[in-house]
Amino acid sequence: MFGSTYGNIFKISTWGESHGKGIGVVVDGCPAGLSLSEEDIQRYLDRRKPGQNKYATPRKESDSVVIMSGIFQGKTTGTPISMMILNKTQRSEDYDEIASYYRPGHADYTFDMKYGFRDPRGGGRASGRETIGRTAAGAIAAKILKELGIEVLAYTKSIGNIDCDMSIFDEEEINNNPLKMPDANAAKKARAYLDQCIEEENSTGGVVECIVKHCPPGIGEPVFEKLDANLAKAIMSLGAVKAVEIGAGTQVAKSTGQENNDSFYIEDGKMKKRTNHAGGILGGLSDGSDIVIRASIKPTSSIASLQQTVNKKGEHIEINIQGRHDPIIVPRAVVVIESMAAITVLDMLLASMTSRMDKIKEFFVRS
Repeated sequence: MFGSTYGNIFKISTWGESHGKGIGVVVDGCPAGLSLSEEDIQRYLDRRKPGQNKYATPRKESDSVVIMSGIFQGKTTGTPISMMILNKTQRSEDYDEIASYYRPGHADYTFDMKYGFRDPRGGGRASGRETIGRTAAGAIAAKILKELGIEVLAYTKSIGNIDCDMSIFDEEEINNNPLKMPDANAAKKARAYLDQCIEEENSTGGVVECIVKHCPPGIGEPVFEKLDANLAKAIMSLGAVKAVEIGAGTQVAKSTGQENNDSFYIEDGKMKKRTNHAGGILGGLSDGSDIVIRASIKPTSSIASLQQTVNKKGEHIEINIQGRHDPIIVPRAVVVIESMAAITVLDMLLASMTSRMDKIKEFFVRS
């Protein structure tokens, strides 16, 4: 299967299935000398693991990571870092019936058309559980970026039609509620809405916003490897994401040049912008202001209410999908989107080290 590897210098390859023996990732291109432990990775995995509240799948997994290679005496060696997470509570029998038909909203039909075969147990490689590997790799990328003074923060901006009031943004509140919203009042309303969805055996979607702070200007490439293009590709590669916006996003179509252009000014000898409609990226390159990314996430496809579909015999049938499923994907996707943003920014930052002769000389030529 192609397409399980992402990145050019900081490169990740994820492996495993939702109900296989385990799942994991190999990270290649991590610089030597980074202090790294399983605890560093586990903090990220704990943010996305299932079974933490009634708005996540009740599947109970510790999602405990084991670092198999690439670390010696607490530091990275520069060789590939392999990480594994064993699946402890897979229940393949929950999916025996599903093998005979195509679930609406899932990749069952498309996998069959491409491979002539599919793993029906939780979706196999198409399962959201594949994102464990991305999250583990993202923990490493985020730690490297933090040592460079670059921060990546994601949160739930909206659930259904309930939006956070960004004028009262509270970063501490993000981890105080199970929905990862920076607005306590919006989180309260969203919980009531989700309770209604659960009662109706339904699901809902939402928007995750991700901010990359203190990224230096000039990161990215001006044509096919644009920073915004690669961020969009990385985040759109998540199965539940159906749209990605940078900065003002689709609102630019309703704007004028006078409204949309961000005016520059100098403050304390540094270039700044009075607004940030561009979302921190101009011409595919970072401009030094906050990089702002939004991902629109679809409702969970597996719902218990009655749905119509077709089985492998071509017969029209009605189904009620049973098993352990999230009524909403958004809160658990927050750390995954944060991770993919960190991986992309780090990979492109490392590539940018080769873009200027004076910088290459500064690194390699010894006086």
